[in-house]
Amino acid sequence: MPIHYDITHTTVYRYRKPVRFGLHRVMFRPRESHDLRVLATDLQVSPDASIRLIQDPHSNSVALVQPVGEATELRIVCRFTIEHEPGSVNQLALDPSAEVLPFAYSVQDRIDLEHYLRPHHDDPEGRLIRWAHQFLYTDETNGTRDVLARMNAFIGQNFTYAARDEEGTQTPLQTLELGSGSCRDYALLMMEAARRLGVATRFVSGYLYDAALDVDGETSGDAVSGAGATHAWLHAYLPGAGWVAYDPTNNLTGSGQLIRVAVARDPSLAAPVSGTWYGDPGAYEGLEASVVVHRLRG
Repeated sequence: MPIHYDITHTTVYRYRKPVRFGLHRVMFRPRESHDLRVLATDLQVSPDASIRLIQDPHSNSVALVQPVGEATELRIVCRFTIEHEPGSVNQLALDPSAEVLPFAYSVQDRIDLEHYLRPHHDDPEGRLIRWAHQFLYTDETNGTRDVLARMNAFIGQNFTYAARDEEGTQTPLQTLELGSGSCRDYALLMMEAARRLGVATRFVSGYLYDAALDVDGETSGDAVSGAGATHAWLHAYLPGAGWVAYDPTNNLTGSGQLIRVAVARDPSLAAPVSGTWYGDPGAYEGLEASVVVHRLRG
């Protein structure tokens, strides 16, 4: 049965004195498919702005926002109502050729998946590939789902979660060195490790539903990390099942609590908001961002 959510995503940039704004790229709108429909949308910007909607090369919905005039605050508020009907990922059988690692994608799949198969971050001493290989058994068959499930669980259980407001993502080697990271750092680590095992992966940004933060929601169940702000996870392309969601921050598989907004081959291409401003270099005070996901009761 489909679930309906109201989502409000607010981003506020503050400045000590009036500044001018360049073009901003805003990726907030949930990404529609067979399991998710956007029923209503609203985008409010202060100061007044011209807004154009486009699709990027990954078919993500992007709002090009050009604020007009000067201001000490840029406020972007996006509201959505969606219908979400995630299925059970375990009901989707893998193609027999992909049930065990290593496997080979078809020639046609490899052409389309090239940018998702190729590692994007260096591993000069092989530390990352050795880390990835710890999830492979040497004395028994390595089921593809089993290996990814072990890696997904290990990250959340053995690394220290640290929310981070500043832009950018740690490299996988930095995350291994620190033993900690944010949701986007965890996602990138697992993406790059899985790519070194021959599995195509892509970065996903979006929203995470947490009943504990929903005033009308049920508070039972395990606590989750990453709610109340934008969240990040990854997709692995598994022949027969397609793009399967893995959230190493919370050891989630499938899209049950995950509401996707944008996908990309690298986190740098899926920033929720990016843009420029012009004025006194010391004018910038900071950023506040919040996400409220409310489940509607039928």
